[in-house]
Amino acid sequence: MAASQKLSHLLQLADQGPALRAALAEEVAELLTNWPADYPDSMRGACEALLAKAAHDVDPTTRARLRVQLYSSPELAARVLPRESTTPSLIETARQGGDVAGVLAGVLGVDNKMAAQILDDETGAALAVACKGASLDRATFSTIALLVRPGRDRVHAYAVLDAFETVPTSEATRVLRGWRESQAAA
Repeated sequence: MAASQKLSHLLQLADQGPALRAALAEEVAELLTNWPADYPDSMRGACEALLAKAAHDVDPTTRARLRVQLYSSPELAARVLPRESTTPSLIETARQGGDVAGVLAGVLGVDNKMAAQILDDETGAALAVACKGASLDRATFSTIALLVRPGRDRVHAYAVLDAFETVPTSEATRVLRGWRESQAAA
């Protein structure tokens, strides 16, 4: 499809209203990550703006899928999908003994059952993978790991905290993407 036709098609999708925002966002993200050589670079800015607008209107789960889709281009993801800071609410929920699994599920883009399984892992490896895959920092991981299971002895707590350092970011992202995709397929 010619560049002008593609842009026209995307703009028509945008005019269809909120019902098609997720499809629009995913289609534009796919276009931006696999930019055709024969498309003008000047069109790229319009597509980025369109993706940013569409991403603003979609639910957190769709935004999480878009981040995974844009993983190969972190600069683009940072421009069109600025992160809302979920870390304070996640940590505050853990401090208050609230529904950490529910908040974590929203941050990760998985369901509550999967988030609960991640939190139930005694080794901390699943939480380390989830945090690294979602680009949460070590401080957030450590705080959640210690607050969710405060009764650990010191040796076990240190072993859990060390799990974060042993997980490669690329592997964590791949595993988190797999968790999301398996849930989407179910």
